[in-house]
Amino acid sequence: MAKPAPSPAQVQAEVQAQRQAAVSPPPLLCVSIHDVAPATWDDCARLAAALREAADIPLSWLVVPRYHGRPNDDAAMRAGLDAALARGDELVLHGLTHLDTEARAAGLRQRFLRGVYTQREGEFAALSAAEARRRLALGLDWFRERGWTASGFVPPAWLMGEGAWEALNDFAFAYTTTFTRFHLLGGKGNAGMEGAAAAMNETGGAGAGPAARLSATPFGPALFAPSLVYAARNRSGRFLSPLAAGLAARWQAGAPLVRLSLHPPDVRHPRLLAHARRLVEQMVATRHAVTKAGCAALYQPRPQNPPRQPGPQPP
Repeated sequence: MAKPAPSPAQVQAEVQAQRQAAVSPPPLLCVSIHDVAPATWDDCARLAAALREAADIPLSWLVVPRYHGRPNDDAAMRAGLDAALARGDELVLHGLTHLDTEARAAGLRQRFLRGVYTQREGEFAALSAAEARRRLALGLDWFRERGWTASGFVPPAWLMGEGAWEALNDFAFAYTTTFTRFHLLGGKGNAGMEGAAAAMNETGGAGAGPAARLSATPFGPALFAPSLVYAARNRSGRFLSPLAAGLAARWQAGAPLVRLSLHPPDVRHPRLLAHARRLVEQMVATRHAVTKAGCAALYQPRPQNPPRQPGPQPP
């Protein structure tokens, strides 16, 4: 008996699936090491070595030029990060001092976030635009002195106030991240944000391609990708955070991007480190590991084919 012809709806669904498979990025995994500085370098290097025993993946190193105001000798860190770059890793600007030095917040929510939850480390949470620009420029100068570039900026504790968001417009960063989202910036003036927003409008938020997976935010297009993170500061956090990270990883099983964010104290607690290694081993089986810069490159809008000009066309 002949197989019945597919319905128009089935044909359309198949075409859509083939189109999406051809142009959409694969499921991604970004693993980052935060708070990289001379004072934390030994722990950061141990973290990287432990992760690479589980899977040899590219890493994003979030570097703080003047961590807690300490101008420590950075020769060992520089050598280590130069080697990391040579193997395909990425360096990310992660604030200037990693300290929130602004006046205390008036509202209860901001007082909790800045004073309790982050222990006054959310450096860019309350800066004016001018002060945020100054610190970003100093951080980038520090990178250049070492022959490094930074295509991304991640604020300490993932906190940014209005001034910091405004200041980012004046720098050529391709992306930034908050705790819940991966934001595309597209360089100075955020021209890339306009292009991605236009692509989102053309697809109506659906269909194939990277733009279909982006959501609109007040700061431009972004991927919803809550970070998996551990709380190493206290016993209850060390017990509960691996459970929460495991549940979050399962909840995000079908997400386009999963982010795992590690901090220097994590390496001092075998349970946290073992859990992170298991997560990485599990996720690389179904996800393509990339740096944050690699993720931004995959999701930046691609140039559209120019419209055909009127007049005779070649045969």
